[in-house]
Amino acid sequence: MHGFRAAFAGSRREPGIGRSTIALDKRSAKSFIRINDRIRAREIRVIDENGEQLGILPPFEALKIARERGLDLVEVSPNAVPPVCRIQDYGRFLYEKEKSERAARKRQKVIVVKEVKFSVTVDEHDYQTKKNQAVRFLTEGDKVKASLRFRGRQMAHRELGYNIINRLIQDIGDAGLVEFMPRMEGTILHAILAPSKKEQPKPRPPQPPQQQAPSAVS
Repeated sequence: MHGFRAAFAGSRREPGIGRSTIALDKRSAKSFIRINDRIRAREIRVIDENGEQLGILPPFEALKIARERGLDLVEVSPNAVPPVCRIQDYGRFLYEKEKSERAARKRQKVIVVKEVKFSVTVDEHDYQTKKNQAVRFLTEGDKVKASLRFRGRQMAHRELGYNIINRLIQDIGDAGLVEFMPRMEGTILHAILAPSKKEQPKPRPPQPPQQQAPSAVS
C-alpha cells in the first residue's frame, strides 16, 4: 500500500519540475516574492517576457502560458489592484535584482568620523602633517574630529589650544565646513569638521577666552 502511494505521488509531479524548481522556491521564500503556483490572487495583470500586456487573467491561465514558454510567472507588484505578474526567467530576475542592489550599496557613501589629535606643544612639522591628514579625510568624504588634550598645568592656558584648533579650521579652508565649533569637554578641546559644501558659508571660529592679567602688587 505504501509503495502504491509513493508511486502515485511520484506520478503527480508535473513535467519539468525538479530540483531547480525547489531551489527557486527557496530563493523566492527568502526574498518574499511569490512565483508560479504560490500566487494567490484571483486575477492578475499579466506582462509577458517582451513587455507586452496580456490583460487580466486567472493565475492558472497565466502560469500555463509561462510554462509553455519555459519561463516562470513572477509577482512583481503585489500591492497593485489587481496584482501585476510578469512572465520571465525567475533565476535571471533574481540575478538582476541582486546586481542592482549591490551597485546601489557601492554608491552609498558611509560617512566615518576620523580623529586627528593635537597637543598644546605640537611642533610645526607635526602640525602640518596632521593638517594634511585632516584635509585628505575631508576630500575623501569623511568627517574629522580635531581634538586637543590639556595636561596638568596646561589647563591654565586654554587659549593656546583654541589657537591651534582655530588655526586648523582656517588652514583647511574650503576643504571643510565646521559642524561643531571648538568646545571643551573635561580636559579635551575638540571640533567637528565635515566635507565642505560650497553653497554654505564657512562659520567664523570663536575667539579663545581672554586670560586676565595679574594685578599689580602695590
